[in-house]
Amino acid sequence: MALRCALQCLKLNEIPEAWVEAVWDLEFTERRPLDDTIQQELIVNWEKAFRNLYQCLLVHGVDQQQSAGRDGTSESVWAILKENGTTVKSLVAVLSLFVLAGKSKAASVQQKVSGLHAASVYLLLLGIPGSIANKVFHEVLFDTCSNLTSHCWPQDSGKKRKKHNFKSSQTEGKRFKPQRKDTPEKEVEVDEAEEEKEEEELNFSGQDLMSIRDAVVLLVQSLLRLLHTFPIKDRQQSSSNCAQIFSKLLYFEPVIGELSYAAEQDITKLRSVPEMAFYGLKLLCLPKHGDQKESLRVVFHQLLYVILMMNKGNRGKPSLLIPSQAILATRDHAIHFVCHLVDEMKQLALPFLQILLQHICIQMVEKSEFRSHGAQAVGMLTSQMEGRDYAYFIKWLFNFSRHSKMVRRLFSVDVVMVLLEQPERRPEECQDPELACFLPHKFLIQSMLFARQMDESPSVQGHALACLAQCLELSSLNVTRAIHNLFSAGTQTVLGSEITEGSLNSQQTQKTYHTLSFRTVEISSTDSSGCDAKENLALLLQHLKDSKTNVRKSALQALVGLLKHNVIPMSLENLARLSERCRDPAVSVKKKALQCVGELLTAKPECRVMQKAWLQGVVPAVVDSESSVQDKALEALDQVLLSQVKLCSDSCCLDSSQRLTWDLLGLLCHDCHNLSHYFSRAVTMWSKQKKFTPLFITNLISHTEADHAAGAWLLLSKVVSSSIRLPYAKILNAWDSMVSSKEISVTTCCHILCVMGDIAEHLNKDTKYRIIDDLMSLLKTFTLSLEVISAAVETIYQLGRSDDVRQTQAFLNQHCGEMVSLCEAYLTSTILSEKGPQNFNEQLMVKHLHTLGVASLYCPAKVSKRTVLLVESILTTHSDKLAECPEQLPALLPPLQFSALSLPARVRAHGVITLAKLCLQHEDLVQKYLPVFARELEVGTQVAVRNNVVVIMCDLCVRYTNIVDHYIPNISACLRDSEAVIREQTLIMLTNLLQEEFVKWKGSLFFRFVVALVDPDPAIAREKVQFSLKGAQHSEKRFLIYRFLLKYITDAQRIILTHKINQTVLACFADEELPLDADGAEILSETFNILSLKEMKLQVTCTPAGGAAGEEPEEENMHTMAKAVLQAAQKKVVSQVQKKTFIENTVPLIISLKSLLEQKHSPVLRDLMAYLQVTMQDYRNEVKEFFSEDKHLAAEVEFALKMTEKEAMKEQMHNCTLKGDAKTTTAQEIVQDSHVRSRPLLPLSFATPQLPRLNCMSDRLLHTDGHVHRSQQEELVQSKSLALERTVMPKGAVNDRAISTPKGVSVNLTFDGVSAIFSDQGTSPVGETSILYVRSNEHQSPGLRRWNVQSPLRHRSSKV
Repeated sequence: MALRCALQCLKLNEIPEAWVEAVWDLEFTERRPLDDTIQQELIVNWEKAFRNLYQCLLVHGVDQQQSAGRDGTSESVWAILKENGTTVKSLVAVLSLFVLAGKSKAASVQQKVSGLHAASVYLLLLGIPGSIANKVFHEVLFDTCSNLTSHCWPQDSGKKRKKHNFKSSQTEGKRFKPQRKDTPEKEVEVDEAEEEKEEEELNFSGQDLMSIRDAVVLLVQSLLRLLHTFPIKDRQQSSSNCAQIFSKLLYFEPVIGELSYAAEQDITKLRSVPEMAFYGLKLLCLPKHGDQKESLRVVFHQLLYVILMMNKGNRGKPSLLIPSQAILATRDHAIHFVCHLVDEMKQLALPFLQILLQHICIQMVEKSEFRSHGAQAVGMLTSQMEGRDYAYFIKWLFNFSRHSKMVRRLFSVDVVMVLLEQPERRPEECQDPELACFLPHKFLIQSMLFARQMDESPSVQGHALACLAQCLELSSLNVTRAIHNLFSAGTQTVLGSEITEGSLNSQQTQKTYHTLSFRTVEISSTDSSGCDAKENLALLLQHLKDSKTNVRKSALQALVGLLKHNVIPMSLENLARLSERCRDPAVSVKKKALQCVGELLTAKPECRVMQKAWLQGVVPAVVDSESSVQDKALEALDQVLLSQVKLCSDSCCLDSSQRLTWDLLGLLCHDCHNLSHYFSRAVTMWSKQKKFTPLFITNLISHTEADHAAGAWLLLSKVVSSSIRLPYAKILNAWDSMVSSKEISVTTCCHILCVMGDIAEHLNKDTKYRIIDDLMSLLKTFTLSLEVISAAVETIYQLGRSDDVRQTQAFLNQHCGEMVSLCEAYLTSTILSEKGPQNFNEQLMVKHLHTLGVASLYCPAKVSKRTVLLVESILTTHSDKLAECPEQLPALLPPLQFSALSLPARVRAHGVITLAKLCLQHEDLVQKYLPVFARELEVGTQVAVRNNVVVIMCDLCVRYTNIVDHYIPNISACLRDSEAVIREQTLIMLTNLLQEEFVKWKGSLFFRFVVALVDPDPAIAREKVQFSLKGAQHSEKRFLIYRFLLKYITDAQRIILTHKINQTVLACFADEELPLDADGAEILSETFNILSLKEMKLQVTCTPAGGAAGEEPEEENMHTMAKAVLQAAQKKVVSQVQKKTFIENTVPLIISLKSLLEQKHSPVLRDLMAYLQVTMQDYRNEVKEFFSEDKHLAAEVEFALKMTEKEAMKEQMHNCTLKGDAKTTTAQEIVQDSHVRSRPLLPLSFATPQLPRLNCMSDRLLHTDGHVHRSQQEELVQSKSLALERTVMPKGAVNDRAISTPKGVSVNLTFDGVSAIFSDQGTSPVGETSILYVRSNEHQSPGLRRWNVQSPLRHRSSKV
């Protein structure tokens, strides 16, 4: 009765039959208008009618199913419809009216809700037994009703939709591609604009959204009820559409609580739409809906893009979704659902799990966040695999890690890191011994992760190195052991060889995102090579100097990991490499290096070598040009040094942090005293920040009597000048202890004297004079070390300084003048006395000279001419030439003592320094003694003396620039000195003068600096005997210099340089202005060799558009693509200009020179032809055009080019030789064992992506016996293959069995739009290659069934 009432509300008897027939004729593709009166009544009564009808159909459906089991006693729905005078076609037509109204883009809330209810009624009607017999099912209407949720639910919950707000890197590159002419692009843009405008005009309240949501839930429940009872195994298109609909519903709303994937569930108890969607996907995998393998393929394909967090439309490339919390949660649920299906269906699902994993890897994008989530998904899914399947996937991943696309190699590293976090598989878990070697973590570490550090892409290199460091933090002992095997001495590790991706053709590397097909990917590899531990470490250290910033940073991280975990020794050499990076040109690398040395110091605080390396890296960074680096260095020093200065007492013991602080300060006092200047700069910056509080000073002074007092005095000497109030009594007590003690070290004495000088202004006169007397007494004994003498004289100056300059100078003349007099008297007694040689004391002589030089700086007026001559005599006594010329000797000195006294080199070296200090205060002395210094550089034989002369002449250049400038050639001549120390000192000093612009690049200075590049000493790189590099024996050195200079010039400078070479060298020889003798022939030969260098080529024509060599742009963003287009245009323009210049300027000279060289039978002709051969490589097809005036020369050049190509092919064949059948079962050899014939694949629509392998000539040589060349048709197929090349069938495999199919598993699948995998016995026609059949040995799977309906257009044409 209720059903009859519900049908009456729909006024079905009043519906015109003609309208019903018209709706069915249109096949529900468009809405047919109904009479306004009837339609208005339906709109008024729809809610009551649909709700009642739904409930009645729900009850009758259950009753009929139950009665069918009891031989049927209940009244049929179809009988009731017939009794009521209502046809099924009328009911379906009315339902379609509401469905199509709700599907409209401009539908109101009421229309959307009514449409959803109508669709629910239709789906419920389909589930009632007898629906097929009564012709209720129509595939178009079924698909429309099932997919109605995507049309009725507003985008972004009623807010304005912002299209393309997060595009993938692939889609952005599309803007630069030309549009196809046959695509109605304008119409599409207009439709999209209208659609967006219509949606923006709609506003939905919360109540409206709840109404639509309830209707959506009802529709999904109806679809689930239908799938419970209505099989769709013969309707593959509907099955695929259902899977797509359910995958979209996964994003419908957030899921509350945990999801259950139980086989049987009460539909009414499912709490959320995503939960219903997962249940629907599981229902599709039931046997009643067709082949479970095909169903799994379809479901896994839809879940692929959920896991990848992509939005895949019906056409075009998938776009990336914003990885929000909801998207991530949906992705996690999808992964768990896949794991559930695999766990439940076991062997049926495992082959498709392999395919799903391969597609995740193949379709991954470069964005780090997506790669991270994708790798986690791969890790979770592989945990469901058994040993053999897991090993097979690792084998595939190993070859995948060598793909030509950078992003895929990058993602393979991410996957390896996730797999290493899982428990290691045992070889016993794999039945196949050939695959067992892929299970250990050692293979992942050594053959996949470490091998990527030599990748051609800097991004992959850097990521692999960073991950290598992270591996040491994992808890797996086997991972740590594998890394130890890589770098431990005496261990040899077999690594995967690097594939030269350049051999892959362009068709194979195109971005064919939407053409990938859901099938197994087969990849092959080449031979591998071994590297021992030393070579591995050398490679890692080499990355520290890589040209790419990210590679250097990652190499730093890897090196720190190896050092921290004791994989490599904490040697001075390894740590020095780490400290050097703190002065890297890149700011980010410097910061990373500072972080790394700090991390390593924290891990190894007691290692003295590490402490020294930390100081050498961090302390100089305080004067870095980048303020952020300075701040980071100051922060590190503050944390390690200042913050750990606590009050010292006998009852308290130092903790590890405090011990580290005093150890570091102790190193600054002794081994690292050269860093004192940088540390002083740090203290100056801290003082501005008011770091040195009275409490800090008190704590610091408490350590001056401890065992580590040297470090305390060092720090106190730096900070005392920045402090206001100090405990002067304690400092004076320390001074008294120093005066009376003889055990205080030289460094500590200097620091105490520095403190005394800084606090001098706070002392009274009595205390000052007492300290001055103590200092004068100590100085007069001449027992102090040279460092203490300098510090003592400086302290005397500090103590006697006042506001009155004259009074200060009088004080210095008194005290320092007294020291000058004492030194002069000693020198007189030693040099002029007859008993001087007998009473000579080298140590005492050095101290007097040093004291004289230091004191003279404070009282230049007290330095007499006699004093200067005495010091001069020390420098000139050892010259035999001066002894031969007595008229040049000073008149005031007895000539007998010059020839009798022979002074040691140490005394003469200090004498030179003292004489230079005397010159600093008297310009006339500089002019007088500069020739003496220059002569000493020329004829002197003592290394220490010549070294000091270089230093003082460069120092004098700062003060007396114009005077010393004439002697720069004399100084630069020391760059060819026989002693490395002098060459190095000269290089450093001259470099400083050039940087400060005290010296200019004049004369031969530049040439002499350039020669430094080929020095045999690595620290200097200088020529040993002379600057001249003439001759064949120096050819290698010359070309090293040429390449170095050419590397750093611009393309504009290359063009100018080439023009000058043509005009000044080639033209002069062609016009015979320069003789073609032996020297001329050598010059001309070298000229041709220089022009043949690759560094002479214009960089814009050598650099591939879109990025560096070997790294694809991957269509990263608009900027990258715009840059690629600009580079391509620039390359074209420059190539044309270069071609024109070469034809007009160079070719005539080459023709003339060739004729001249042939007449003279000169061997230089060979170099000329070699130059032409290199140059014409870029113009291979234009040789005759270039040399139209000399056809004989053109023929010779063409012949030479052909011979070069043949030689290159032979060399390639030799290098690509493959081994025979492997006898061992190493992973690398297993991957190489792919020697059977393979065939190309067509572009795939939904098959597992096939990854290319190298086109080695040896692959063809293996098939010489009985091998038939591919037809032009097959070559055309291969040229169209975008991301594939071949699928390799192992020997002994079952015929026609897919590579991904495990042995013993019968697979019967059909994939539409897939290339065929042919057997070795025959081929398939090209027309059949659009379908791939994976079949068992028994029978072949049938093709796809088509709809049992005709299109409206076909139907109309048939009627006509």
